[in-house]
Amino acid sequence: MSGTELLARRFEEHRPHLRAVAYRMLGSLSEAEDAVQEAWLRLSRSDADAVENLGGWLTTVVGRVCLDMLRSRTTRREDPLDDQDGRVRLPDPIVSGADGLDPEQEVLLADSVGIALMVVLETLVPAERLAFVLHDLFAVPFDEIAPVLGRSTAAARQLASRGRRRVQGAVPAPDPDRARLRAVADAFLAAARGGDFDALVAVLDPEVVARSDGGALRPSLVRRGAAEVASQAITFARLAEAARPALVNGLPGVVALAEGRALSVMAFTVRDGRIVALDILTDPERLARIDFSAVEA
Repeated sequence: MSGTELLARRFEEHRPHLRAVAYRMLGSLSEAEDAVQEAWLRLSRSDADAVENLGGWLTTVVGRVCLDMLRSRTTRREDPLDDQDGRVRLPDPIVSGADGLDPEQEVLLADSVGIALMVVLETLVPAERLAFVLHDLFAVPFDEIAPVLGRSTAAARQLASRGRRRVQGAVPAPDPDRARLRAVADAFLAAARGGDFDALVAVLDPEVVARSDGGALRPSLVRRGAAEVASQAITFARLAEAARPALVNGLPGVVALAEGRALSVMAFTVRDGRIVALDILTDPERLARIDFSAVEA
């Protein structure tokens, strides 16, 4: 085996972990693949024999690539969106059949990164996101994060702390009981299909937030409060009619399919038996890139 082939084999051992890092950093599966590929190119052009900890080296390289990509978004005025202004960009969902994740998806979602967390990560500035993701989600020491940011170790620690406060203040802890989560999702769909406003309100938290991302050609929507969200759900009852159970980022959700085409992906965040967050992707361009074969089967 040549040196290049051996290096490629070593890199492939780290690829699942690197994809997980890049997905949390970028919220885009295709961009995450691009970032991982760029890490391979940089490794292949480097003196790999001088790298003592290949996994750690690759993690920080992917972090640096992702940071550059996030900053490029900002330069193109694709700033992180705060749903307070009525706009929202949902991350790419990871969709699997209701029976469970495949092994690759299990690695990608190893720390149960639900859509609600990914939505909040989208609102962080690039430096905060990198510091929080690398340290809090992947245990990278601050003295290794600091050079990636071009900041001091203390500054990297402060950035992660700011990101952590945003996440803790905005991401509700989901109910760990999967069967109960599925029951709540099913109750929501049954009420939406039947146009039962009272039943919808009963399954929604009074402060529920519903976010819908329709892409460039459709307005994104943010709804707040049980009554408003219930009214909106009845309006879109046709999506509920076409809904099939699925896992969305490892948690019970639904996919609406009609004539072999995906209409939406819906993710639920449930706490104390009620839906506290509802995230719906209806962007046809992004839906067309998702593999729904496990749901269709």
